[in-house]
Amino acid sequence: MSFSPATAYAKTRDGLHIAYQVVGDGPMDLVFIPWWWSHVEAQWDDPSIAAFLERLAAFSRLIIFDQRGTGMSDPVPLDRLPRLEEWTDDVEAVLDAAGSERAAVVGHGDGGLVATFFAVSRPERTRALVLIDAYARLAADEGYEGVEQETLDNMMRAFEDVWGTGEIIGLIAPSRWTDSAFRDRLARIERLSVSPGAAAAIQVMIGHLDTRALLPSVAAPSLVIHHAKNGFMWVGFGRYLAEHIPNARYVELPGADHLYWAGDTEPTLTEVEQFLTGAPAASRVDRVLATVLFTDIVASTDRLAAVGDRRWRETLDLHDRIVRQQLDRYRGREVKSTGDGFLATFDGPARAIACAHAIIDGLRRQGVDVRAGLHTGEIDQRGSDIGGLAVHIAARVMEHAAGGETWVSSTVRDLVAGSGIAFSDRGEYELKGVPGEWRLFAVSS
Repeated sequence: MSFSPATAYAKTRDGLHIAYQVVGDGPMDLVFIPWWWSHVEAQWDDPSIAAFLERLAAFSRLIIFDQRGTGMSDPVPLDRLPRLEEWTDDVEAVLDAAGSERAAVVGHGDGGLVATFFAVSRPERTRALVLIDAYARLAADEGYEGVEQETLDNMMRAFEDVWGTGEIIGLIAPSRWTDSAFRDRLARIERLSVSPGAAAAIQVMIGHLDTRALLPSVAAPSLVIHHAKNGFMWVGFGRYLAEHIPNARYVELPGADHLYWAGDTEPTLTEVEQFLTGAPAASRVDRVLATVLFTDIVASTDRLAAVGDRRWRETLDLHDRIVRQQLDRYRGREVKSTGDGFLATFDGPARAIACAHAIIDGLRRQGVDVRAGLHTGEIDQRGSDIGGLAVHIAARVMEHAAGGETWVSSTVRDLVAGSGIAFSDRGEYELKGVPGEWRLFAVSS
């Protein structure tokens, strides 16, 4: 491409500017989410990247963007790295600005985390999901083959030493190892995308993320593509995704490159085009992924007996007002009042935790002791009400919390990894009416 398409800016709900471009005029919208670094204008100077993007734009209206903290989008401080849900907010802001109601969401590498989160939290806006050399979790875990956490952290920190030099080419694009021009272009894109310190910090944060619990909630038609000899992203990661996303189509291609514009890209692009141009246009929206919050006034019966009916009604009015203020502030959706508590949902777990903390803190100042419980999972939408196992789990998690505490399931803890939110491990519990044992955590800061 001889020129860079026009760059515009979308504004997120928290006020950040996200640089984006729209290319092509195909019959479907396609938003492409690369791994966490990019530069929407400089990438067009690389003929390999330009060819890949032009190929996508040949059958779609392609929407590309720089996530917050990278490229031409607003920067973020290193001590306040983006959360997964905030990167997902960036996608939504860009789609809104581009006038797209529904899009095929294509995620590559780390971008697959964002694409998956978007697909399960905004199913009504997801036409289809495509994951290319992606994963749900990098670190090894019981029953899950990955990289040992210490090894992973050390590897990610090493990015700082070589960032901006193109030296990672041997790991992510071995087929271009001897191509000095390719290496120089890669180095330039690295430098323009993000600083070395940010590269290392973001990589370490990503190394702690875990979206495995979300996979069964993907409702959109899904395609998982992985290269069999990918030395940077083990092929087992792709197989795991395909095994746990309902009805996902899995395609394993030859090749050792992880970089999406390296090697023979045509087989990948052909699979994507064939899948998307023939994918059904509808997906289930009656079940969505949400973070469920329950709050409860501690010892409310005793308090009622102590203060009397009139004072208790005044306390409840104050309680309801403060809770609703914080739900509005943190973009929560009130489902219903439970008399001495609330049931609400959020599209991001970190916002739900922040809201719970604000509710507890605000009511403590008024002499009201409140506890909270959180779980992220698939919920049934029943008009204005919700149901499903995730709601039941959140309620049971709250029951174990003491006054002034917010307890969460391990699913919530894993989804906010790297956000700066600290937790105390409270051990394993049997939750009444819920199969198995559940590890619960208390938010400590």
